[in-house]
Amino acid sequence: MANQSALVFSGIVPHPPIMVPEVGQESIADVKSSIDAMAEFTRRLIDSNAETVILISPHAPLELDSFVAYAGTEVRGDFANFRAPGTQLSAPVDQELLDAITKHASSSNYVIDQISDSKLDHGTTVPLYFLLKNGWSGKVVALGYSFLSINDHLKFGGCIRKAIDDSGRSVAFVASGDLSHRLKPDAPAGYNPGAYLFDRQVVHALESNNPQSIVAIDPGLRKLAGECGYRSMVVAIGATRELEKHCEVLSYEAPFGVGYLVAQLTDGSITDIEGNELPKLAREAVEAFTRHHIEIEPKGRLSELLTVPAPCFVSLKTRDGDLRGCIGTIEAMRPTLAEEIVTNAIHAATRDPRFAEVTEDELANLRYSVDVLMPPEPTVMEDLDPLVFGVIVEDYEGRRGLLLPDIPGVESAEQQIAIAARKAGIRPGAPVQLSRFKVQRFRER
Repeated sequence: MANQSALVFSGIVPHPPIMVPEVGQESIADVKSSIDAMAEFTRRLIDSNAETVILISPHAPLELDSFVAYAGTEVRGDFANFRAPGTQLSAPVDQELLDAITKHASSSNYVIDQISDSKLDHGTTVPLYFLLKNGWSGKVVALGYSFLSINDHLKFGGCIRKAIDDSGRSVAFVASGDLSHRLKPDAPAGYNPGAYLFDRQVVHALESNNPQSIVAIDPGLRKLAGECGYRSMVVAIGATRELEKHCEVLSYEAPFGVGYLVAQLTDGSITDIEGNELPKLAREAVEAFTRHHIEIEPKGRLSELLTVPAPCFVSLKTRDGDLRGCIGTIEAMRPTLAEEIVTNAIHAATRDPRFAEVTEDELANLRYSVDVLMPPEPTVMEDLDPLVFGVIVEDYEGRRGLLLPDIPGVESAEQQIAIAARKAGIRPGAPVQLSRFKVQRFRER
């Protein structure tokens, strides 16, 4: 599959409090691009099935020769310093992962000072506000960088990556930071006519899918720009250095003389080709069958993922988000995933007993997604999380029911198991065996 690391998503986000509606009020119209991009950023993070988000901020307490982390059972933040004291947030701390990061950092002679009973800085609070507002829920590790060298920050990122992979849980890494603060005459840090070059180099590096070149940006240019996000980005680059890059600039704007960037660095749930290729194949299969009553044969140069057998589910939804059909397989039934998608897509459009067959008039209003199932593992109810894991329920007569993860309205393991059992015709309370699985979700954009 595309990415075997437990670091399943990473990116760069801005942190101006004015983006928060309760703070910015009518001024949020000037940062609409960034606000919309944060919604898309969060959607992708959710699709990666990240259980924990690591946030690193330039505005956490700053130490000379050590990194910092907010410790305790939960992190708390508000916008009291920005005239919105009633806007508050909190999230549980992933103390186990924080301890693992501390251990790996120590093995490389880096110290992490864990600070307790401290409110989050705005560089952490603003991104976390938008993640929570847009539907993400999970644990958090909130970090701050140091005055150590750029190379030390790269290495610290590598320590974080090792801790993530040892943890076995799916983790996203979010680097918080604004770019140049000197892009307009009325910018908060003053104006410098060459400051835009820093932002241009960062954006170009990401558009070229070469984030490593950000590390080589001239220190004099960084100082001239008055940026505050560089070291956060460097730690993220260090954490993702060995991963396949899928960089994408979701938004860049500078309405107040400060550069606000929302960008993806890596996404373990897709690859550049596969991310579009799978739902595109499902669409072609349904449209060919609906219009011409033929089952297409996948042709041309297929990505490696499509050439091997794998079970999958194909979902059809309307533009408004209403389900229009969903059919899948628990085990691979065809020689390749490509053929599995074609068959399941046609069945989703024609054999889902909850719906009538899709008609030609509906085709333009449909959107497609493909969930490729990872190998299942035996589990118990206490280890299920319906946002992260799908579930397979099987009784002793061999009847099996499945429910995918992250289904709207399914909020508990008990609810998830009951629905899967009902789909299989298993009576309530009957003894069952449980398995859990993750998916790679490929959705039309």
